[in-house]
Amino acid sequence: MVLAAILLSAPAWAGAQKEEALSANVASAMSRSISDVNAPKLVFDDPREGQAWLAEMSSRLQKKIPDPWVRERLLTAIQYEAVRAGLDPQLVLGLIQVESGFNKYAISGAGARGLMQVMPFWTRHIGTPQHNLFDLTTNLRYGCTILRYYLDVERGNLFRALGRYNGSLGRPEYPDRVVGAWKKRWAWTPPAGLRLAADKRPR
Repeated sequence: MVLAAILLSAPAWAGAQKEEALSANVASAMSRSISDVNAPKLVFDDPREGQAWLAEMSSRLQKKIPDPWVRERLLTAIQYEAVRAGLDPQLVLGLIQVESGFNKYAISGAGARGLMQVMPFWTRHIGTPQHNLFDLTTNLRYGCTILRYYLDVERGNLFRALGRYNGSLGRPEYPDRVVGAWKKRWAWTPPAGLRLAADKRPR
C-alpha cells in the first residue's frame, strides 16, 4: 500500500538520464566527489546570511515538509551539496521541485530514484553498489555531481545541461519548468542589511 502510494506520487517530469561512457579522468573526478564523507553544513561567508536563507527557504517548503527538523536538515544538505558542485542552491531546489516534488522515495517509470531522480546506473560508473539512492545526502551528492558534469559537457549552457539531466536534450519543456520553478518559487537575495554588510567587507 505504502509502495503503491510512493510510486503513484512520482512526478511526470521524473528524469531518465542517458547512460553514456565516461572517460577515466571524468569518472575518477566524479567518484571522488561522491565519496566525500563530510557532513552537510551551511556554507555562507556570513553565518547570519545562512540563517536568513534557511529561515526563508524553510518557510517556503513548510507545506511540502511539515516537520521543521526534517525540513532544515534537507535544506542544509541541498545548500551544502549545491555549493560543493558549484551550483546555485535555488536552481537545485527548482530541479527537485520538478523532478520529485520533494519526495525522497519517488521512483520514475524509467527507474530514476529519490529527490533528484538519479538513475541507478550511476552507482556503477562513479559509486558503489552499496550506495542507497533513496538516502537524502547520497541522492543530493549524486544529483549535484551529475548536473555539474552535464554543465561542464555543455560549457555552461544550462538549458542543454538540464535537457541531458532529464534525458530530453533538445526539447524546451523540462528546462523551462526547472528554470521557472527556480525563478518564481526559490529565487532569493539576502535581506538589505546583510547585503550592505557584505558590500562593506574588505576586498
